[in-house]
Amino acid sequence: MTTSPPHDPKLLLCIDAPSLLHRNHHARQGTALRDRGGRPAWALHGMVRQVLEAIESFAPDAVVLGLDDKTSSLRAQQYPDYKAGRAEKDPDLVDQLGRAGALLGALGLLTITPPGLEADDVSASAAAWAERAGWRCVIITSDRDAFSHISETTEVLRLINGGMHASPLLNPARLHAMYGVAAEHYLEYAALRGDASDNLPGVDGIGEKGAAALLAQVGSMHEVWADLEHCDGATVAAALDDYCAEQGQRRISAGLLKRLREPGARERFEFNLTLMGGRADLDLGLEPDTAGSPGLLPLDPDRVRRVVDHFGVEATTELALRVLTR
Repeated sequence: MTTSPPHDPKLLLCIDAPSLLHRNHHARQGTALRDRGGRPAWALHGMVRQVLEAIESFAPDAVVLGLDDKTSSLRAQQYPDYKAGRAEKDPDLVDQLGRAGALLGALGLLTITPPGLEADDVSASAAAWAERAGWRCVIITSDRDAFSHISETTEVLRLINGGMHASPLLNPARLHAMYGVAAEHYLEYAALRGDASDNLPGVDGIGEKGAAALLAQVGSMHEVWADLEHCDGATVAAALDDYCAEQGQRRISAGLLKRLREPGARERFEFNLTLMGGRADLDLGLEPDTAGSPGLLPLDPDRVRRVVDHFGVEATTELALRVLTR
């Protein structure tokens, strides 16, 4: 008796729309593209082009786009200095960020702006949804926070200079090769290191190398804190010293443990975990077994042509019709 080969898991594509908008604003501002209504459109046009390129490349079964809530921020309420120090946004970028949701929705794509939250929370929920549903997930973003969602079912395409096709697709093995940290511990690594772009300092004196060494040799910060409580870090010190001896490096255990014992070190780590961790419980509204439900392709050709043609770029209209309507 023969059996049919198992079907490949379906694919959910989750796109961080603000990330694409920011990158395209800076990359395409010199084009000064305006839509048929005379409004700035270079960032929106670049975002749409990259969304289309991603859909064409990955051929997903469902697509969801995350947006930031610009009216309120639960993280800023918890930490008023969240993202403080960033340069003020160009008014033309602010304008296009404000119009992105309506544009994508008019196309018929599924967009989610979670109240008080950010696109990364949509990414976290997409990764969790895919794992529950037995799907694969690819997240497209330039934000390193999404690395904490990488797993055996979720990969992250991190946008860098060179665009969609020149960007790395990160899975657990590639993430480990980059940082020396297992994917399931990346959030702890980030919490120790901190994130200057979000104005979140890390645990003083630890840094990237120290954080990676701790997690690689001990396993998790839960074990590190437990060892500090129960035997003043003796097990952690032994593991780090053995590692340094194998690598022919100077010992680092005394300095790292001293920093972790400092008042406020654990509180800073746990506070960062809270702010950096994406919400994985958002309702995406995906109903993949219901034809025509939000997030599924193909889309209505007349609707796609009407919306994309507003950019006045025929090549983009043709690409949209080919990718979104067939």
